[in-house]
Amino acid sequence: MSVSDQAVCRFDSAAMLLPGRLRELVRTLTREQRGAAEEIRLRTGRALSVLLPQGETALGGEAVTVRDIAALVEIATGASVHTAGAMIRQGYIACAGGHRIGLCGSVYLNGGEVGGYSAYSSADLRIAREHRGVAEGIFPQLTRGGFASTLLVGTPGAGKTTLLRELTRLLATPARGWEGLRVSLVDERGELAAMFQGVPQLEVGTLTDVLDGCPKARGVMTVLRAMNPQVIALDEITDPQDVTAISVAANCGVALLATAHASGADELLRRPLYSRLLSQGIFENLVFVRQINGVRRYEVRRAGETVC
Repeated sequence: MSVSDQAVCRFDSAAMLLPGRLRELVRTLTREQRGAAEEIRLRTGRALSVLLPQGETALGGEAVTVRDIAALVEIATGASVHTAGAMIRQGYIACAGGHRIGLCGSVYLNGGEVGGYSAYSSADLRIAREHRGVAEGIFPQLTRGGFASTLLVGTPGAGKTTLLRELTRLLATPARGWEGLRVSLVDERGELAAMFQGVPQLEVGTLTDVLDGCPKARGVMTVLRAMNPQVIALDEITDPQDVTAISVAANCGVALLATAHASGADELLRRPLYSRLLSQGIFENLVFVRQINGVRRYEVRRAGETVC
């Protein structure tokens, strides 16, 4: 099966989560569109749309209704919305095959926390994609002499999460003279391994242990104590508590693989959280991820040189 065939199959499996009327509508897309589609978006009162590389395209037909989104949730949870309550309260549903549904609507509060949704207004069905090979070019640079802690830097949508998943897979898979490392993947939002009923739906490596749905700071400490990792991987450092936990792990001799939001070195150093992180010398390598004319580019730098 070619990569194109795999992409089409993933789209078709995601489309099976849609209620019948909408499922038939997306089947009108061409094979090329199905293979390239990244998301299927439902908004009440508006036409169903598909996000393609060139932008979002409305498919026409009758407008999406509240019932359509409720039916999507019902199908995605196997008619057991209650058991998926913890995920739904966080605004998403992890589905078989690695697909993921983001939710918006009217929430109600319970003790100051989100208790659930009284009505849905939007849903974003994100089609699971694996971009095998995107890290092949930089993997030898990052592992020459052994893997050292690495921070992946880029703007939202640049491809940091995809690169993080691929590097995790390569680090944790013995192959071609690489012995493989024990990697603990702290997947707070379920976007990296796409766990479903305890099984990763996306390939993250044979020596990887996944902690799913746990806040990053707490998760780092949990795997540090429980799993004897050689590398801890996590997405989106956003909180001072994340930095504290990472510091503890680094001081225990564990390598880190993480991502940070910034357009470049200057912005990275201007942000107090990341400036503090870099000043501690935890990360030896920085990888800047950029999209140039639709092509993903990687630039590897030594962190010490960038900070100076």
